[in-house]
Amino acid sequence: MFFERPDAGETAVLVHVDFHDEQAREDPGEFLELVRSAGAEPATLLTASRHRPDPRSFIGSGKLEELRAMLAAHQAELVIFNHGLSPSQQRNLEHELKCRVLDRTGLILDIFAQRARTHEGKLQVELAQLEYMSTRLIRGWTHLERQKGGIGLRGPGETQLETDRRLLRGRIKSIHKRLDKVRSQREQNRRARSRAEIHSVSLVGYTNAGKSTLFNALTQSDVYAADQLFATLDPTLRRLEIEDVGPIVMADTVGFIRHLPHKLVEAFQATLQEAAEATLLVHIIDAADPDRELNVEQVERVLEEIGADDVPVLKVMNKIDKLDSAPRIERDGHGRPDVVWLSAQSGQGLALLHEALTERLASDVIGFSLTLSPEQGKLRAGLHELNAVREESFDEQGRSVLDVRLQRRDFNQLMAQLGERANTYLPDELHEANDW
Repeated sequence: MFFERPDAGETAVLVHVDFHDEQAREDPGEFLELVRSAGAEPATLLTASRHRPDPRSFIGSGKLEELRAMLAAHQAELVIFNHGLSPSQQRNLEHELKCRVLDRTGLILDIFAQRARTHEGKLQVELAQLEYMSTRLIRGWTHLERQKGGIGLRGPGETQLETDRRLLRGRIKSIHKRLDKVRSQREQNRRARSRAEIHSVSLVGYTNAGKSTLFNALTQSDVYAADQLFATLDPTLRRLEIEDVGPIVMADTVGFIRHLPHKLVEAFQATLQEAAEATLLVHIIDAADPDRELNVEQVERVLEEIGADDVPVLKVMNKIDKLDSAPRIERDGHGRPDVVWLSAQSGQGLALLHEALTERLASDVIGFSLTLSPEQGKLRAGLHELNAVREESFDEQGRSVLDVRLQRRDFNQLMAQLGERANTYLPDELHEANDW
């Protein structure tokens, strides 16, 4: 019902209003990209300027007449607004124009419906669509008089409208239950990763900032990446090896957008939880976008809404191939990597991102030299198994001389397995006071 779309796009007249309030303004260029991503064919754009929306038709009677004339001139059957409409405004416009009217929220939901691939993604989109539709049910037919009560149907009966609302509520409740199971499964997976002390890194950012392209470049994956809004909808997890850290789990998440419908954020809570529970967020920013500061602000607002605003962040300025800029790492006041400038498309600066991830995730890496006798073969084998041996040579007595670098916790765990004290092998400056 929700995921079948005709192959050919519909001709649409677009409506954009410039409001004097900066917070209420939308970007007409981004609006055009959304419409094209949905598969519609933009015929023309009606622009207007207002202090506030008209309570009845959003654009006022004069602009409504212009819109009616545009529909007739282009033989369009769809009007799309770059703004959220109230249910009554949408009903009034459809009544006046005798055609379908879609607002910004409905447009985004339509794109999401086309992009959803996994069972979970489809459930989340359907939930958002149902909750959106539940406020927009109208008396569309003449048969909506109250059904008469009778045997087995005691009570005053209900209208078709009430029946539709009841069915919608039942479906919404069912989807919530199924998504709760998904959320529970994700939580179990996160707890398992936490017990294994595997770091999780989530890529977040404004839609079309290049998250999936960077994800593919880092993990050698083939996640769908395209120059369009919301190319990625379903979260994708991949394992990635980071030097001095070991395996991490990297997640590619749905892109954010200005005025992302709140119901959509709620519906995608299970997916966005990957970001809230991450060890580190990598915030991808389109460095060539003139509105990049506004986009960053919007992403930070959504992160706050999902409870991820206290997760450490590494910023990545992507698409430097479109600028006269070289790959580099910017550091904060403590010397930690704060911003990495790169191009995911050309591969410039990817090595710098690996370096920055190593520094941000390798919380306690120790490096030292170790001389082991042949009798200490188990320790030598354990270090090799951990990929901790950077270089190995042998002295005149046949002993192994190892140059070792690894996480302190991994060394402590190995020592515990062998029943030995970690400090016995560490140089004095690396001794831990609580070594057993």
